[in-house]
Amino acid sequence: MFRSFRSIRRLAHITVTFARHGALAPFEEALAGAGLAPLLLFFIRVLFGREVGGKRPGERLALALSELGPAFIKLGQVLATRSDLLGEQVAEDLAKLQDQLPAFSAFEARATIETELGEKIETLYQHFDDEPVSAASISQVHFAVTTPDEAWPEGRPVAVKVLRPGIEAAFQADIELLLWLAALIERTQPRLKRLKPVEVVQTFAATMRVEMDLRLEAASAAELRENFADDPTYRVPEIDWRRTAKRAMTQERLTGIPMDDRAAMLAAGLDIDEVLLKAATTFFNQAFRDGYFHGDQHPGNMTVGYDGAIQVVDFGIMGRLAKRTRFFLADMLLAFLQRDYAKVAQVYIDAGYLPAGTSVDDFTLALRSIGEPIHGKPLHEISFARVLGQLFGVAESFQMEVQPELLLLQKNMLMAEGVSRRLNPTLNIWTLAQPLIEQWMRENRGPEARVLQAAEEVVHIVGRLPVVMRNLDHLVHHLSEGGLKLDPEALQVINRQGSSWWLWIIIAVLVAGLLFR
Repeated sequence: MFRSFRSIRRLAHITVTFARHGALAPFEEALAGAGLAPLLLFFIRVLFGREVGGKRPGERLALALSELGPAFIKLGQVLATRSDLLGEQVAEDLAKLQDQLPAFSAFEARATIETELGEKIETLYQHFDDEPVSAASISQVHFAVTTPDEAWPEGRPVAVKVLRPGIEAAFQADIELLLWLAALIERTQPRLKRLKPVEVVQTFAATMRVEMDLRLEAASAAELRENFADDPTYRVPEIDWRRTAKRAMTQERLTGIPMDDRAAMLAAGLDIDEVLLKAATTFFNQAFRDGYFHGDQHPGNMTVGYDGAIQVVDFGIMGRLAKRTRFFLADMLLAFLQRDYAKVAQVYIDAGYLPAGTSVDDFTLALRSIGEPIHGKPLHEISFARVLGQLFGVAESFQMEVQPELLLLQKNMLMAEGVSRRLNPTLNIWTLAQPLIEQWMRENRGPEARVLQAAEEVVHIVGRLPVVMRNLDHLVHHLSEGGLKLDPEALQVINRQGSSWWLWIIIAVLVAGLLFR
Protein backbone atom coordinates (compact mmCIF):
# COMPACT_ATOMS: atom_id res chain seq x y z
CA MET A 1 0.00 0.00 0.00
CA PHE A 2 2.60 2.52 1.13
CA ARG A 3 4.79 2.00 -1.90
CA SER A 4 2.15 3.35 -4.21
CA PHE A 5 2.84 6.76 -5.68
CA ARG A 6 -0.39 8.10 -4.21
CA SER A 7 0.60 7.10 -0.67
CA ILE A 8 4.09 8.55 -1.00
CA ARG A 9 2.66 11.81 -2.32
CA ARG A 10 0.14 11.94 0.55
CA LEU A 11 2.87 11.36 3.16
CA ALA A 12 4.97 14.14 1.59
CA HIS A 13 1.96 16.48 1.72
CA ILE A 14 1.37 15.65 5.41
CA THR A 15 5.03 16.31 6.24
CA VAL A 16 5.09 19.64 4.40
CA THR A 17 1.84 20.72 6.07
CA PHE A 18 3.22 19.99 9.54
CA ALA A 19 6.39 21.90 8.63
CA ARG A 20 4.44 24.91 7.39
CA HIS A 21 2.61 25.17 10.70
CA GLY A 22 5.67 24.59 12.86
CA ALA A 23 4.23 21.30 14.08
CA LEU A 24 6.85 18.97 12.64
CA ALA A 25 9.17 18.65 15.65
CA PRO A 26 7.14 16.06 17.63
CA PHE A 27 7.03 13.78 14.56
CA GLU A 28 10.62 14.04 13.36
CA GLU A 29 11.73 10.79 14.94
CA ALA A 30 8.72 8.96 13.62
CA LEU A 31 9.08 10.36 10.12
CA ALA A 32 12.78 9.53 10.14
CA GLY A 33 11.78 5.98 11.03
CA ALA A 34 9.44 6.04 8.05
CA GLY A 35 12.42 6.51 5.77
CA LEU A 36 12.60 10.30 5.64
CA ALA A 37 16.24 11.09 6.34
CA PRO A 38 17.10 13.89 8.79
CA LEU A 39 18.71 15.87 5.96
CA LEU A 40 15.49 15.72 3.94
CA LEU A 41 13.48 16.81 6.97
CA PHE A 42 15.90 19.70 7.43
CA PHE A 43 15.30 20.89 3.84
CA ILE A 44 11.53 20.49 4.27
CA ARG A 45 11.69 22.74 7.33
CA VAL A 46 13.86 25.30 5.51
CA LEU A 47 11.76 25.34 2.35
CA PHE A 48 8.27 25.14 3.82
CA GLY A 49 8.58 26.08 7.48
CA ARG A 50 7.52 29.51 8.74
CA GLU A 51 7.48 31.52 11.89
CA VAL A 52 4.59 30.68 14.16
CA GLY A 53 5.52 32.79 17.14
CA GLY A 54 2.94 33.19 19.85
CA LYS A 55 1.23 29.87 19.19
CA ARG A 56 1.38 26.87 21.50
CA PRO A 57 2.39 23.45 20.11
CA GLY A 58 -1.21 22.23 20.43
CA GLU A 59 -2.53 25.23 18.50
CA ARG A 60 0.01 24.64 15.71
CA LEU A 61 -0.92 20.97 15.58
CA ALA A 62 -4.63 21.86 15.37
CA LEU A 63 -4.00 24.20 12.42
CA ALA A 64 -2.03 21.52 10.57
CA LEU A 65 -4.67 18.85 11.14
CA SER A 66 -7.41 21.22 10.03
CA GLU A 67 -5.64 21.87 6.74
CA LEU A 68 -5.08 18.16 6.08
CA GLY A 69 -8.80 17.52 5.75
CA PRO A 70 -11.66 15.45 7.20
CA ALA A 71 -9.79 12.38 8.45
CA PHE A 72 -7.18 14.45 10.26
CA ILE A 73 -9.76 16.83 11.73
CA LYS A 74 -11.55 13.86 13.23
CA LEU A 75 -8.22 12.38 14.36
CA GLY A 76 -7.53 15.63 16.20
CA GLN A 77 -10.90 15.39 17.95
CA VAL A 78 -10.10 11.82 19.07
CA LEU A 79 -6.66 12.91 20.29
CA ALA A 80 -8.34 15.71 22.27
CA THR A 81 -9.74 13.02 24.57
CA ARG A 82 -6.26 11.61 25.29
CA SER A 83 -4.76 14.09 27.72
CA ASP A 84 -3.06 11.09 29.30
CA LEU A 85 -0.95 10.76 26.15
CA LEU A 86 -0.54 14.35 24.96
CA GLY A 87 -0.79 16.43 28.10
CA GLU A 88 -3.65 18.67 29.21
CA GLN A 89 -2.68 21.77 27.25
CA VAL A 90 -2.28 20.04 23.88
CA ALA A 91 -5.53 18.11 24.42
CA GLU A 92 -7.33 21.34 25.32
CA ASP A 93 -6.02 23.06 22.17
CA LEU A 94 -7.12 20.15 20.00
CA ALA A 95 -10.59 20.25 21.59
CA LYS A 96 -11.03 23.67 19.97
CA LEU A 97 -10.38 22.21 16.51
CA GLN A 98 -13.12 23.52 14.22
CA ASP A 99 -14.87 20.80 12.29
CA GLN A 100 -15.99 23.02 9.43
CA LEU A 101 -15.51 22.57 5.71
CA PRO A 102 -17.00 24.16 2.58
CA ALA A 103 -20.43 22.76 1.78
CA PHE A 104 -20.98 20.31 -1.05
CA SER A 105 -23.68 21.04 -3.60
CA ALA A 106 -27.41 20.73 -2.99
CA PHE A 107 -27.56 18.57 -6.12
CA GLU A 108 -25.24 16.02 -4.49
CA ALA A 109 -27.16 16.16 -1.21
CA ARG A 110 -30.49 15.56 -2.94
CA ALA A 111 -29.03 12.74 -5.05
CA THR A 112 -27.64 11.00 -1.94
CA ILE A 113 -30.99 11.24 -0.13
CA GLU A 114 -32.95 9.87 -3.10
CA THR A 115 -30.49 7.01 -3.64
CA GLU A 116 -30.43 6.04 0.05
CA LEU A 117 -34.16 6.29 0.70
CA GLY A 118 -35.37 5.11 -2.69
CA GLU A 119 -37.85 7.97 -3.05
CA LYS A 120 -37.94 11.35 -4.72
CA ILE A 121 -37.23 14.38 -2.56
CA GLU A 122 -40.73 15.69 -3.34
CA THR A 123 -42.39 12.61 -1.80
CA LEU A 124 -40.25 12.85 1.33
CA TYR A 125 -40.22 16.60 1.99
CA GLN A 126 -42.62 19.31 0.90
CA HIS A 127 -39.79 21.78 1.41
CA PHE A 128 -36.01 21.20 1.39
CA ASP A 129 -33.52 24.03 1.99
CA ASP A 130 -30.72 23.78 -0.56
CA GLU A 131 -28.47 25.96 1.60
CA PRO A 132 -27.07 23.84 4.49
CA VAL A 133 -27.16 25.22 8.03
CA SER A 134 -23.81 23.59 8.79
CA ALA A 135 -21.08 21.74 6.91
CA ALA A 136 -18.56 19.54 8.71
CA SER A 137 -15.86 17.05 7.73
CA ILE A 138 -18.17 14.05 7.39
CA SER A 139 -21.60 15.49 6.69
CA GLN A 140 -23.73 18.59 6.36
CA VAL A 141 -27.20 19.45 7.63
CA HIS A 142 -30.18 20.86 5.73
CA PHE A 143 -33.47 22.06 7.19
CA ALA A 144 -36.64 20.66 5.64
CA VAL A 145 -40.37 20.13 6.22
CA THR A 146 -41.78 16.64 5.72
CA THR A 147 -44.73 15.90 3.49
CA PRO A 148 -48.05 15.77 5.42
CA ASP A 149 -49.17 12.57 7.11
CA GLU A 150 -51.66 11.57 9.82
CA ALA A 151 -49.34 12.56 12.67
CA TRP A 152 -48.29 15.82 11.03
CA PRO A 153 -51.07 17.08 8.70
CA GLU A 154 -49.10 20.23 7.89
CA GLY A 155 -45.71 18.54 7.76
CA ARG A 156 -43.01 18.42 10.41
CA PRO A 157 -39.94 20.71 10.61
CA VAL A 158 -36.87 18.48 10.50
CA ALA A 159 -33.10 18.53 10.15
CA VAL A 160 -31.58 16.25 7.50
CA LYS A 161 -27.96 15.09 7.85
CA VAL A 162 -26.26 13.89 4.67
CA LEU A 163 -22.82 12.26 4.33
CA ARG A 164 -20.24 13.89 2.05
CA PRO A 165 -19.92 12.19 -1.33
CA GLY A 166 -16.92 9.87 -1.43
CA ILE A 167 -16.08 10.42 2.24
CA GLU A 168 -15.85 6.70 3.04
CA ALA A 169 -13.17 6.03 0.41
CA ALA A 170 -11.20 9.14 1.41
CA PHE A 171 -11.21 8.13 5.07
CA GLN A 172 -10.22 4.56 4.31
CA ALA A 173 -7.16 5.68 2.35
CA ASP A 174 -5.98 8.00 5.14
CA ILE A 175 -6.68 5.41 7.86
CA GLU A 176 -4.60 2.81 6.01
CA LEU A 177 -1.74 5.30 5.78
CA LEU A 178 -2.06 6.24 9.46
CA LEU A 179 -2.11 2.58 10.52
CA TRP A 180 1.04 1.91 8.49
CA LEU A 181 2.79 4.90 10.08
CA ALA A 182 1.62 3.96 13.57
CA ALA A 183 2.88 0.38 13.21
CA LEU A 184 6.21 1.67 11.87
CA ILE A 185 6.56 4.07 14.80
CA GLU A 186 5.98 1.29 17.32
CA ARG A 187 8.50 -0.92 15.52
CA THR A 188 11.28 1.67 15.06
CA GLN A 189 10.75 4.10 17.92
CA PRO A 190 10.49 2.23 21.25
CA ARG A 191 10.50 5.55 23.13
CA LEU A 192 7.23 6.52 21.45
CA LYS A 193 5.58 3.13 21.90
CA ARG A 194 4.07 4.24 25.23
CA LEU A 195 1.85 6.62 23.23
CA LYS A 196 0.18 3.55 21.71
CA PRO A 197 -0.06 4.95 18.18
CA VAL A 198 -1.62 1.79 16.71
CA GLU A 199 -4.27 1.64 19.43
CA VAL A 200 -5.07 5.34 18.95
CA VAL A 201 -5.52 4.92 15.19
CA GLN A 202 -7.62 1.76 15.66
CA THR A 203 -9.88 3.59 18.13
CA PHE A 204 -10.13 6.43 15.65
CA ALA A 205 -11.04 4.04 12.83
CA ALA A 206 -13.75 2.38 14.96
CA THR A 207 -15.22 5.79 15.82
CA MET A 208 -15.28 6.74 12.17
CA ARG A 209 -17.08 3.56 11.17
CA VAL A 210 -19.88 4.54 13.53
CA GLU A 211 -20.01 8.16 12.36
CA MET A 212 -20.17 7.15 8.72
CA ASP A 213 -23.23 4.97 9.24
CA LEU A 214 -26.00 7.38 10.16
CA ARG A 215 -28.27 4.50 11.17
CA LEU A 216 -25.94 3.93 14.12
CA GLU A 217 -26.03 7.60 15.08
CA ALA A 218 -29.83 7.49 14.85
CA ALA A 219 -29.87 4.46 17.16
CA SER A 220 -27.67 6.34 19.65
CA ALA A 221 -30.09 9.26 19.64
CA ALA A 222 -33.04 6.92 20.13
CA GLU A 223 -31.41 5.25 23.14
CA LEU A 224 -30.56 8.58 24.78
CA ARG A 225 -34.08 9.86 24.11
CA GLU A 226 -35.53 6.72 25.69
CA ASN A 227 -33.40 7.23 28.82
CA PHE A 228 -34.90 10.71 29.28
CA ALA A 229 -38.43 9.96 28.09
CA ASP A 230 -39.93 11.07 31.42
CA ASP A 231 -37.65 14.08 31.93
CA PRO A 232 -38.98 17.36 30.46
CA THR A 233 -35.74 19.19 31.35
CA TYR A 234 -33.66 17.32 28.72
CA ARG A 235 -34.76 17.12 25.11
CA VAL A 236 -33.41 14.72 22.50
CA PRO A 237 -34.81 14.98 18.94
CA GLU A 238 -37.01 12.17 17.68
CA ILE A 239 -35.63 10.17 14.76
CA ASP A 240 -37.73 9.89 11.60
CA TRP A 241 -36.88 6.29 10.75
CA ARG A 242 -38.81 6.32 7.46
CA ARG A 243 -36.42 9.03 6.23
CA THR A 244 -33.23 7.57 7.70
CA ALA A 245 -30.67 5.28 6.05
CA LYS A 246 -26.91 4.70 6.08
CA ARG A 247 -25.96 7.99 4.37
CA ALA A 248 -28.96 10.18 5.25
CA MET A 249 -30.69 10.79 8.58
CA THR A 250 -33.78 12.84 9.41
CA GLN A 251 -34.56 14.04 12.92
CA GLU A 252 -36.91 16.43 14.66
CA ARG A 253 -35.78 20.05 14.36
CA LEU A 254 -35.13 21.74 17.69
CA THR A 255 -34.95 25.51 18.03
CA GLY A 256 -33.48 27.35 20.97
CA ILE A 257 -30.74 29.56 22.36
CA PRO A 258 -27.03 28.62 22.06
CA MET A 259 -25.86 27.09 25.32
CA ASP A 260 -23.23 29.77 25.93
CA ASP A 261 -25.34 32.85 25.02
CA ARG A 262 -25.98 34.42 28.42
CA ALA A 263 -27.48 37.63 27.02
CA ALA A 264 -30.06 35.77 24.91
CA MET A 265 -31.07 33.59 27.87
CA LEU A 266 -31.63 36.63 30.07
CA ALA A 267 -33.57 38.35 27.27
CA ALA A 268 -35.81 35.26 27.07
CA GLY A 269 -36.49 35.51 30.81
CA LEU A 270 -34.55 32.36 31.74
CA ASP A 271 -32.84 31.89 35.11
CA ILE A 272 -29.15 31.18 34.39
CA ASP A 273 -28.58 29.19 37.58
CA GLU A 274 -31.69 27.11 36.88
CA VAL A 275 -30.37 26.32 33.39
CA LEU A 276 -27.02 25.27 34.87
CA LEU A 277 -28.76 23.08 37.45
CA LYS A 278 -30.59 21.26 34.65
CA ALA A 279 -27.34 20.88 32.70
CA ALA A 280 -25.49 19.46 35.73
CA THR A 281 -28.36 17.13 36.60
CA THR A 282 -28.68 15.70 33.10
CA PHE A 283 -24.91 15.27 32.84
CA PHE A 284 -24.88 13.35 36.12
CA ASN A 285 -27.87 11.21 35.14
CA GLN A 286 -26.25 10.26 31.86
CA ALA A 287 -22.90 9.31 33.36
CA PHE A 288 -23.92 7.69 36.65
CA ARG A 289 -27.59 6.76 36.47
CA ASP A 290 -27.58 5.39 32.91
CA GLY A 291 -23.90 4.84 32.13
CA TYR A 292 -24.56 6.20 28.64
CA PHE A 293 -23.62 9.78 27.83
CA HIS A 294 -23.36 12.24 24.97
CA GLY A 295 -19.65 12.40 24.19
CA ASP A 296 -19.47 15.76 22.43
CA GLN A 297 -21.43 18.25 24.53
CA HIS A 298 -19.86 21.48 23.30
CA PRO A 299 -22.01 24.63 22.82
CA GLY A 300 -22.37 23.93 19.09
CA ASN A 301 -24.27 20.73 19.89
CA MET A 302 -26.37 22.12 22.74
CA THR A 303 -29.10 24.72 22.99
CA VAL A 304 -31.57 25.85 25.63
CA GLY A 305 -35.25 25.68 24.71
CA TYR A 306 -37.38 28.75 25.33
CA ASP A 307 -38.95 26.77 28.17
CA GLY A 308 -35.52 26.30 29.77
CA ALA A 309 -35.01 22.64 28.74
CA ILE A 310 -31.52 21.50 27.71
CA GLN A 311 -31.51 20.37 24.07
CA VAL A 312 -28.83 18.33 22.34
CA VAL A 313 -28.03 17.26 18.77
CA ASP A 314 -25.32 15.27 16.93
CA PHE A 315 -24.90 11.79 18.36
CA GLY A 316 -21.81 10.63 16.48
CA ILE A 317 -19.71 10.36 19.65
CA MET A 318 -21.26 8.56 22.65
CA GLY A 319 -19.70 7.05 25.74
CA ARG A 320 -20.57 4.08 27.98
CA LEU A 321 -19.55 3.41 31.56
CA ALA A 322 -20.04 -0.04 33.04
CA LYS A 323 -21.61 -0.13 36.51
CA ARG A 324 -18.32 -1.31 37.99
CA THR A 325 -16.55 1.68 36.43
CA ARG A 326 -19.18 4.07 37.77
CA PHE A 327 -18.75 2.65 41.28
CA PHE A 328 -14.97 3.00 41.00
CA LEU A 329 -15.29 6.60 39.85
CA ALA A 330 -17.76 7.50 42.61
CA ASP A 331 -15.72 5.85 45.39
CA MET A 332 -12.52 7.46 44.15
CA LEU A 333 -13.91 10.99 43.93
CA LEU A 334 -15.68 10.73 47.30
CA ALA A 335 -12.53 9.57 49.08
CA PHE A 336 -10.49 12.23 47.32
CA LEU A 337 -12.83 15.05 48.36
CA GLN A 338 -12.62 13.72 51.93
CA ARG A 339 -8.80 13.96 51.68
CA ASP A 340 -8.53 10.25 52.41
CA TYR A 341 -5.74 9.61 49.92
CA ALA A 342 -4.94 6.16 51.30
CA LYS A 343 -8.57 5.21 50.65
CA VAL A 344 -8.29 6.50 47.08
CA ALA A 345 -5.24 4.30 46.58
CA GLN A 346 -7.15 1.35 48.03
CA VAL A 347 -10.04 1.98 45.63
CA TYR A 348 -7.61 1.71 42.71
CA ILE A 349 -6.17 -1.50 44.14
CA ASP A 350 -9.56 -3.08 44.84
CA ALA A 351 -10.65 -2.29 41.30
CA GLY A 352 -7.56 -4.09 39.99
CA TYR A 353 -6.38 -1.01 38.11
CA LEU A 354 -2.87 -0.83 39.58
CA PRO A 355 -0.24 -3.36 38.50
CA ALA A 356 0.95 -5.90 41.05
CA GLY A 357 3.88 -4.64 43.07
CA THR A 358 2.87 -0.97 42.92
CA SER A 359 4.01 0.93 46.00
CA VAL A 360 0.81 1.98 47.77
CA ASP A 361 2.74 4.55 49.80
CA ASP A 362 4.22 6.16 46.67
CA PHE A 363 0.82 6.21 44.97
CA THR A 364 -0.82 7.75 48.05
CA LEU A 365 1.87 10.44 48.16
CA ALA A 366 1.28 11.27 44.48
CA LEU A 367 -2.45 11.59 45.15
CA ARG A 368 -1.79 13.92 48.07
CA SER A 369 0.26 16.18 45.80
CA ILE A 370 -2.89 16.74 43.73
CA GLY A 371 -5.40 17.08 46.55
CA GLU A 372 -3.67 19.35 49.02
CA PRO A 373 -3.19 22.36 46.70
CA ILE A 374 -6.98 22.64 46.19
CA HIS A 375 -7.90 22.11 49.85
CA GLY A 376 -9.59 25.18 51.28
CA LYS A 377 -10.08 26.87 47.90
CA PRO A 378 -13.52 28.33 47.10
CA LEU A 379 -15.49 25.82 45.07
CA HIS A 380 -15.88 28.14 42.10
CA GLU A 381 -12.08 28.20 41.74
CA ILE A 382 -11.82 24.41 41.56
CA SER A 383 -12.07 22.53 38.29
CA PHE A 384 -13.15 19.02 39.14
CA ALA A 385 -12.60 18.05 35.52
CA ARG A 386 -8.93 19.09 35.79
CA VAL A 387 -8.62 17.29 39.11
CA LEU A 388 -10.01 14.15 37.48
CA GLY A 389 -7.56 14.55 34.62
CA GLN A 390 -4.69 14.88 37.08
CA LEU A 391 -5.84 11.73 38.89
CA PHE A 392 -5.83 9.84 35.59
CA GLY A 393 -2.40 11.28 34.80
CA VAL A 394 -0.96 10.10 38.12
CA ALA A 395 -2.49 6.67 37.62
CA GLU A 396 -1.01 6.49 34.12
CA SER A 397 2.46 7.30 35.51
CA PHE A 398 2.03 4.20 37.71
CA GLN A 399 1.37 2.11 34.58
CA MET A 400 -2.42 2.12 34.91
CA GLU A 401 -4.18 2.15 31.55
CA VAL A 402 -7.05 4.62 31.77
CA GLN A 403 -10.23 3.65 29.93
CA PRO A 404 -10.97 5.84 26.89
CA GLU A 405 -14.55 6.26 28.14
CA LEU A 406 -13.30 7.87 31.35
CA LEU A 407 -11.13 10.25 29.36
CA LEU A 408 -14.11 11.12 27.16
CA LEU A 409 -16.14 11.79 30.30
CA GLN A 410 -13.41 14.06 31.66
CA LYS A 411 -13.27 15.97 28.37
CA ASN A 412 -17.01 16.58 28.54
CA MET A 413 -16.70 17.73 32.16
CA LEU A 414 -14.16 20.30 30.97
CA MET A 415 -16.58 21.51 28.31
CA ALA A 416 -19.40 21.74 30.86
CA GLU A 417 -17.24 23.71 33.30
CA GLY A 418 -16.17 26.09 30.54
CA VAL A 419 -19.77 26.86 29.58
CA SER A 420 -20.78 27.18 33.24
CA ARG A 421 -18.07 29.72 33.98
CA ARG A 422 -19.03 31.82 30.98
CA LEU A 423 -22.63 31.91 32.21
CA ASN A 424 -21.85 32.37 35.93
CA PRO A 425 -18.17 32.68 36.91
CA THR A 426 -18.93 32.48 40.65
CA LEU A 427 -20.64 29.11 40.49
CA ASN A 428 -19.24 25.58 40.47
CA ILE A 429 -21.67 23.62 38.34
CA TRP A 430 -21.09 20.34 40.22
CA THR A 431 -22.27 21.79 43.54
CA LEU A 432 -25.71 22.21 41.97
CA ALA A 433 -26.02 18.48 41.51
CA GLN A 434 -24.57 17.68 44.95
CA PRO A 435 -27.90 16.48 46.46
CA LEU A 436 -28.38 14.16 43.48
CA ILE A 437 -24.84 12.85 43.83
CA GLU A 438 -25.31 12.20 47.56
CA GLN A 439 -28.61 10.39 46.92
CA TRP A 440 -27.01 8.22 44.23
CA MET A 441 -24.14 7.39 46.57
CA ARG A 442 -26.57 6.37 49.34
CA GLU A 443 -28.61 4.24 46.95
CA ASN A 444 -25.66 2.62 45.23
CA ARG A 445 -22.68 2.71 47.61
CA GLY A 446 -24.29 2.73 51.06
CA PRO A 447 -24.40 -0.31 53.40
CA GLU A 448 -27.88 -1.37 52.27
CA ALA A 449 -26.87 -1.08 48.62
CA ARG A 450 -23.76 -3.19 49.17
CA VAL A 451 -25.85 -5.90 50.85
CA LEU A 452 -28.26 -5.82 47.91
CA GLN A 453 -25.37 -6.04 45.43
CA ALA A 454 -23.97 -9.04 47.32
CA ALA A 455 -27.41 -10.68 47.19
CA GLU A 456 -27.59 -10.04 43.44
CA GLU A 457 -24.18 -11.67 43.00
CA VAL A 458 -25.39 -14.72 44.96
CA VAL A 459 -28.50 -14.93 42.77
CA HIS A 460 -26.26 -14.73 39.70
CA ILE A 461 -24.04 -17.51 41.02
CA VAL A 462 -27.05 -19.68 41.86
CA GLY A 463 -28.40 -19.09 38.38
CA ARG A 464 -25.11 -20.33 36.96
CA LEU A 465 -25.11 -23.52 39.06
CA PRO A 466 -26.85 -25.74 36.45
CA VAL A 467 -24.18 -24.85 33.89
CA VAL A 468 -21.40 -25.33 36.45
CA MET A 469 -22.79 -28.70 37.50
CA ARG A 470 -23.06 -29.90 33.89
CA ASN A 471 -19.45 -28.91 33.27
CA LEU A 472 -18.41 -30.52 36.53
CA ASP A 473 -20.19 -33.74 35.56
CA HIS A 474 -18.27 -33.81 32.27
CA LEU A 475 -15.05 -33.26 34.17
CA VAL A 476 -15.80 -36.03 36.67
CA HIS A 477 -16.57 -38.40 33.82
CA HIS A 478 -13.31 -37.48 32.13
CA LEU A 479 -11.35 -37.98 35.31
CA SER A 480 -13.05 -41.29 36.04
CA GLU A 481 -11.89 -42.56 32.70
CA GLY A 482 -8.30 -41.47 33.23
CA GLY A 483 -8.15 -41.49 36.99
CA LEU A 484 -7.59 -38.66 39.42
CA LYS A 485 -3.96 -37.98 40.20
CA LEU A 486 -2.65 -35.24 42.46
CA ASP A 487 1.14 -35.30 42.57
CA PRO A 488 3.02 -34.06 45.69
CA GLU A 489 3.95 -30.75 44.07
CA ALA A 490 0.30 -29.97 43.25
CA LEU A 491 -0.70 -30.75 46.83
CA GLN A 492 2.02 -28.43 48.13
CA VAL A 493 0.77 -25.59 45.89
CA ILE A 494 -2.81 -26.05 47.09
CA ASN A 495 -1.71 -26.24 50.69
CA ARG A 496 0.13 -22.95 50.37
CA GLN A 497 -3.13 -21.24 49.30
CA GLY A 498 -4.56 -21.04 52.78
CA SER A 499 -7.36 -18.70 51.72
CA SER A 500 -8.29 -20.78 48.68
CA TRP A 501 -10.55 -23.14 50.56
CA TRP A 502 -12.67 -23.49 47.49
CA LEU A 503 -9.93 -25.53 45.83
CA TRP A 504 -10.37 -28.23 48.43
CA ILE A 505 -14.15 -28.15 47.99
CA ILE A 506 -13.75 -28.73 44.25
CA ILE A 507 -11.36 -31.60 44.88
CA ALA A 508 -13.77 -33.12 47.41
CA VAL A 509 -16.61 -32.90 44.90
CA LEU A 510 -14.50 -34.56 42.23
CA VAL A 511 -13.53 -37.37 44.57
CA ALA A 512 -17.14 -37.82 45.67
CA GLY A 513 -18.19 -37.98 42.05
CA LEU A 514 -15.69 -40.73 41.44
CA LEU A 515 -16.69 -42.69 44.56
CA PHE A 516 -20.47 -42.46 44.32
CA ARG A 517 -21.23 -42.31 40.58
